[in-house]
Amino acid sequence: MRLNNRVAVVTGARRGLGRVIALALAREGADIAICDINREDCLNVVNEIEQQGRKGLAIKCDVSSQKEVEELVGSTVKKYGKLDILVNNAASTDFKPFLRLKESEWDKVLNTNLRGQFLCSQIAAKAMIKNRWGRIVNIASICSSIGSAFPLMSHYTASKGGVIALTKAMALELAPFEINVNAICPGAIDTGLIPEEMIHRMISRIPKGRLGKPEEVANLAVFLASEESEYITGSAIVIDGGWLSA
Repeated sequence: MRLNNRVAVVTGARRGLGRVIALALAREGADIAICDINREDCLNVVNEIEQQGRKGLAIKCDVSSQKEVEELVGSTVKKYGKLDILVNNAASTDFKPFLRLKESEWDKVLNTNLRGQFLCSQIAAKAMIKNRWGRIVNIASICSSIGSAFPLMSHYTASKGGVIALTKAMALELAPFEINVNAICPGAIDTGLIPEEMIHRMISRIPKGRLGKPEEVANLAVFLASEESEYITGSAIVIDGGWLSA
C-alpha cells in the first residue's frame, strides 16, 4: 500500500499499458481517475479498480484539448478532493515513411504525445501545488533523443524526444513545490499493438531475448509515484531489456 490515500490520473488508460499502470497504482492503494477518448472502455477499467477495493472515475478526454484537460482535472479534484499523481500515458502513432508523412499526420501525433503531456502536466501541477506534493510520470520511449530511431516513425520519435526535454524542464521549475517529474522510456513492450511482422526483428535486438511486459513498466511507474522516489526528478529511465546496450 505504498500509495495509500493518494489520488492519481492516468491518461490513455482504457487498454494496453495505461490500463495496466492504472490497476498497479490501485493495488498500491491509490484512487484512480482514468481518461481516454472512449469513456465506455474506461468504465470497464473502473470496474476492475473497484474490484480491488479502490475508487475509480472514468472520464472522456482528448488530452490535446485544454478545455477537456481542465475538465478532467477539475472532475478528479471535485470527486476526490485533491490530485497527487499524474501518469501521462496517452499516445498516438502510425507507421509512415518520412517522405510521405502528411502535415495532418504529424500534427495528430505531436498534439497527442507532446502537447497533451504539456497540457495535462501544467493543469495537474496547479492542483498539486496546493498540497505541495506531487508526482508526474511521463511515458516517453527509447525511440527518442536518448535512444534509437525507428524507420517509419519520425513524428513519433520527435514527439517522444520532446517529452524527455519537457520532463527535464518541468522538473527544474516544479522542484520547489515538492513535485517530482520523471520520464519512463520503454523499449519494445508486449501491449498487443506491435505489428506481428516487427516482433521477431525487435526480439533479435534485445539481449533479454523477449518483449517487455506491461506489468514491468507499471512497477516502475508505481515506484516513481511513491515516496520511495523522493530524490529522483528530471530523470529519463530506460526499461528496454538491454536494447540500447547491445
